[in-house]
Amino acid sequence: MPEALSFINFRIVDILDILIVAVLLYELYKLTKGTAAVKLFWLVAIFYIVWKVIAYFQFTILSELMGELINVGILAIIILFAPEIRKFLLYIGDGRLLRFFSDKFGKQEKSSAYSEEVEAVCDACRHMSKSMTGALIVFARKTPLDEFLNSGKTIDALPTAELLENIFFKNSPLHDGAVIIKDHRVAAARCILPVSKSTNLPQGTGLRHRSALGSTELTDALAVVVSEQTGTISLCKNGQIVRELTASGLRQLLLENLTKEN
Repeated sequence: MPEALSFINFRIVDILDILIVAVLLYELYKLTKGTAAVKLFWLVAIFYIVWKVIAYFQFTILSELMGELINVGILAIIILFAPEIRKFLLYIGDGRLLRFFSDKFGKQEKSSAYSEEVEAVCDACRHMSKSMTGALIVFARKTPLDEFLNSGKTIDALPTAELLENIFFKNSPLHDGAVIIKDHRVAAARCILPVSKSTNLPQGTGLRHRSALGSTELTDALAVVVSEQTGTISLCKNGQIVRELTASGLRQLLLENLTKEN
């Protein structure tokens, strides 16, 4: 009887172990999806399997050589993929990993909860697009944006199209930088965002768009950009950009993404 219980306990722990590793790998893949790190993800996995096979067949010298390469490789990974590592640490620090199952199986927030702020942003973007007024608006989600918020001017007001248009008016002292919307309120303006260092962007991509991409590479935020040169509206998510949106197209994408996990 004790042996049977021991066997059952081992199997339960084994299943939990597999589930935890699977969740970690899945969430890590989501965080790196669309970046250069995803290629590294598969390379490391293949390298690790080869290393284990070599160790199993007791190729001593080759095994030790690969072990040293892994030690050096870890340092190289930390240096080359610091943004992705920072994003993953922010993910854990925000407690999102612990809320994985509740988020997946719990009730999602209704799109109506964001309807007012989304409507205000879309109306403002439509007007600013026509007047060629540059704008950068960030929607905070799960990842804390305290670092960005602290770099700007606190506003703490209900989002309206008029407020956003006044902030980004060319003669306004707050028009430079980004507006951050958090908890259904305009939290701050003139915020400084990290600039994307991606080399895969089209030539001529401006600082405003690079800042939008940079903030979404490091966090799960959504960033809306209105180009000052062309008036086009774009949406950035996970370091990817969707260009030439209409106000209605922007509304649809915002509501879809604000009510689900990234």
